Formats: sequence, C-alpha cells, structure tokens
Amino acid sequence: MKKTILAVLSLLPLFSLAQDGAFTVRGKVGSYNAPAKIYLIYQSKGTIVTDSVVLSDGQFQFKGTVGKVPLNGYLVLNEKGDGLKYVDYKSIYIEQGDINVNGTEKLAKANVDGPKTNQDNARYLALTKPIDDEQDAHDAKEKAATEEQKKSEPFLRQLAAEQKSLDAKELAAFKQFVNENPGSFISLTALEMLTVYGADYAEIAPLYEKLSPEIKVTQTGKELGERLPKLKAVALGQPAPLFTEADTAGNQVSLESFKGKYVLVDFWASWCGPCRRENPNVVEAFGKYKDKNFTIIGVSLDKPTGKQKWLDAIHKDHLTWTQVSDLQFWKSKEADLYAVRGIPANFLLDPSGKIIAKSLHGFDLQDKLAEIFGKNNTTSGSK
Repeated sequence: MKKTILAVLSLLPLFSLAQDGAFTVRGKVGSYNAPAKIYLIYQSKGTIVTDSVVLSDGQFQFKGTVGKVPLNGYLVLNEKGDGLKYVDYKSIYIEQGDINVNGTEKLAKANVDGPKTNQDNARYLALTKPIDDEQDAHDAKEKAATEEQKKSEPFLRQLAAEQKSLDAKELAAFKQFVNENPGSFISLTALEMLTVYGADYAEIAPLYEKLSPEIKVTQTGKELGERLPKLKAVALGQPAPLFTEADTAGNQVSLESFKGKYVLVDFWASWCGPCRRENPNVVEAFGKYKDKNFTIIGVSLDKPTGKQKWLDAIHKDHLTWTQVSDLQFWKSKEADLYAVRGIPANFLLDPSGKIIAKSLHGFDLQDKLAEIFGKNNTTSGSK
C-alpha cells in the first residue's frame, strides 16, 4: 500500500470553506538561505494553490485563510529554489490557527505542531512510523536486488509476501486509529485512503459508522457516506454492475455479453505508471488462461485528449483483449460505477457475473487464476 502524493491532492474531495479564518504556517529547517525555498501547496475552492518563500537561516512563514474543515497540504523544500520537486517534503494540515514546523536538515523529518488536526496527525504518524520504517527497508531491499534476484521467482514472491504483510499492518493501524479517534479528521482521511487502495465495503462501512456526527457532516464525510452504496454494490459476492461502453473502434461493448466466462474488469490508463508496470503480469495471465473460459475487459481512465496515447499504450504493452473507455479521466462513468478511486484496480467476476475477488496484482492475480483453473478444467472458449 505504497503511499503517493497524487492520492491526496488529486483524488480527495473538495471541502466546504465556510466561516474562513486565519492560518499561519511558520517554522525553521536547518540554516538554509537563498536561493533555497520552501513551497506550500494545497487544494482550495477547486484549485491547487502554490505559494513559496525564500529561506533565511532556515526560517519561513506563510499566512492565509481557511474554512473550519482542514485542508491537506504539503511543504516542499528545494535547496536550489527552482520549483516543486518532491524530494524533501512534509505533509501538513492547513487549519485555523498557528502551525509550527521545526527540523534539522531534512524537512521530511521535521516535527509539526499546531491545532487539533496536526496534533492528531502527529499521533497517527507515530503509530505508523514502525510500519513506514519497515516499508523503507523493504523498498531498499527491492532497489538493491541483483539482476539474478529480479529473475528469481522465489525472491520476488518473498518480496510480494513482505509487502502484503506491510499492507496488512497499515490496514490494522488505520482501523486502530479510527476506532480510538472517531472525532478526528485524520480518521476520515484514513478511510478515504482505504477507498483509494480498494478496501472492501465490509472493512470500510463499520469504520465509517464509528465516526462522530461532527466528522460525518463535513463535505468529505457526506461524500464518503453517499459513496458507501456504490462500495456496497461492488463488494465481494455482489453481482457486478453492468455497463456498456465504446471500444477502440467506437463499437459499443456490453459487460453482460461476457457472462459465462471468468472476467477480469481491469481499470488502468496510459498515463498511470503503476498500471503500465503491472501490464506485463496481466498479459501473462491472459496468455495462460484465455483458452480456459477466461477473458479481460480493460477500462481506461485516459483523458478526453488522450485517445492516441491510449491506443499507443495498448499496442506497446501488447494488450490484446477488449478495451473500452469514455475518455473522461477521473469522471469515467465506469470508474464511478465501481467506486474506483485509484488505479490500477480490478474486479474478478465468475461466469454468473458475481464479484469473487478484487485488487489482484502481481502473484495474487496469477495464484487466484491458478486456483480457479486448477479446480475448473473447462477449456471452452464460448461465452
């Protein structure tokens, strides 16, 4: 469940900004001077706001106004002062009052203090720090792998098992924090992140019910509550929502027409790096099982101007199964129907159209299909 900046800034809903009040972000990081800059970036009233100040003996200050609901943002340090480069950065919450940031040479390791939300976030980060440290060690191990190890299935499976264990620990930390802090905005943010990473309705709904009324009535809380029925509709064991969409040639393709087969509904996009890195694994799975009553329907979240990039990616990545898209980016009708908040994402349907698995990547996809077709020796290619 590797964390990304994109997940917070581009996927979280907009917040209500009524009853604006003043905020100040001030601090000191090391002893940097010009041209070093600190950048502040956050989303406000539907736009990404970016501000910057030149550091003087490591000191900086930002001022502005914000509504009663906190905004997630980032401070970014660039020693050369030549723009936003996410090398040394720190997540903070923009909220009414004074927010203080203090560190030595690295902004990423700075302490953040301030009103309630930043204090809650500090406690959450303390809770997850051991997991983050394990993740850093795991990432270093993966990066240091030799060429021989990168070709070794036992080694790669070990990495995958370690990553799955870390994901489980992070999920447990999310649940613990929400259970212990139902009145914290950080708990709502944690639940939002669970939806981004494809957690099932059975995990999210009970945690949402624990949130305090004050958190539920925020715009983010309301939107998550309104999204729960969609999450329930794509929960494990539910019949997959049906859709009809245009393929690469403009022909309308119906998901219902695939009934009778095991179908992987695969959400991806040409601009999505993790999707493109996962594609060879999906290609391998399709090659193994396409003659065993298995197929794939790819649903792209490419942009309105991105049709050629979509087609080029299909060709370059050798995606020979059915591909559809309305080319509406994050406004994709199918992504909304399946409550998809982050990609790559997928849903495995049985021949009756019921969802039997989701978020299958890497060895998980290969192992699930091997499990199915080890028990089901059907070789018919008919729908």
